[in-house]
Amino acid sequence: MSAIARDAIKFVRVFGGAIMESSPHLYISALPFSPVQSITYEQFSSKYSNLAQIVDGGEPCWPNLQLTIRGHDNWVASVTFSPDGKRIASGSKDKTICLWDAETGLQLGSLIGHTDLVYSVAFSPDGKRAASGSTDKTIYLWDAETGLQFGSPLMEHTAVVFSVAFSPDGKRVASGSEDTAICLWDAETGVQLGNPLTGHIDSVQSVSFSPDGKKIASGSKDKTICLWDAETGLQFGGPLTGHTDSVYSVVFSPDGKRVASGSSDKTICLWDAESGLQLGGPFTGHTDIVWSVAFSPGGKMVASGSSDKTICLWDTHQQHDNLSDCLEVSDMSGNV
Repeated sequence: MSAIARDAIKFVRVFGGAIMESSPHLYISALPFSPVQSITYEQFSSKYSNLAQIVDGGEPCWPNLQLTIRGHDNWVASVTFSPDGKRIASGSKDKTICLWDAETGLQLGSLIGHTDLVYSVAFSPDGKRAASGSTDKTIYLWDAETGLQFGSPLMEHTAVVFSVAFSPDGKRVASGSEDTAICLWDAETGVQLGNPLTGHIDSVQSVSFSPDGKKIASGSKDKTICLWDAETGLQFGGPLTGHTDSVYSVVFSPDGKRVASGSSDKTICLWDAESGLQLGGPFTGHTDIVWSVAFSPGGKMVASGSSDKTICLWDTHQQHDNLSDCLEVSDMSGNV
């Protein structure tokens, strides 16, 4: 995408709400409020010299926060991008999943069916379907284009469903629950595949498929991570132990060789996905619960989000002082 197009998208994100509610001349009226170093301002400000001018307090560059989306009636527990980056799905305590245009923030639809808080939402790899897990103990499968529900709710869990994830080929959905089990589902038919995966002794907070779809990682309040054969449902070895409190997030590296985990013990751990051995010591630096972890596309960095209001970036290849940078954000108490 050209620099001009990227700048124009930022212009629309920042001023689109006001422009939509008013007459077209606001495209011009918004120009003086554009950052003076933006391409839009540099290209067009001289052509409209009679417009109002910002004398003091103007921004030199576009702000990091470019879009705030509002529409839910209660707090938002989960957000995810579609694979093409054009849509966002959000799950809320208002019992709904909303679909949004990621460029403009406009609501594209509202998926209604759950009867309680929606804790987790996920897009299929092709972006055509979505899955959601809820406090109502069910998983729903949705047509992400029309917002229609596929079939009936998936009901096997006996407690809150905290996490849902699609397999890389989009054919299966994994769900983790407060009932300590992981269930596998056919993403087309909604039929449960085999028996629940059991081994944890407390709530399953997070589930994740390996990039090749052959393994599943799960993190639990029992302070452990388990690795499972996604075909047979058998556990690979014993639980991975090292955390001293609940594990809220697990994720595979892009090459599938490592697993990262975030915990209430304020640390991030790295694990060998083949042997289950911990790779080095815990990453320490957060001062509160680590809710979410994610690998960079190249697998060299891990990002972590915490209740301490920071996002930290970690170098996974350094033997000491893994912390690369920490970014302070507003209150963080859910998935990021």
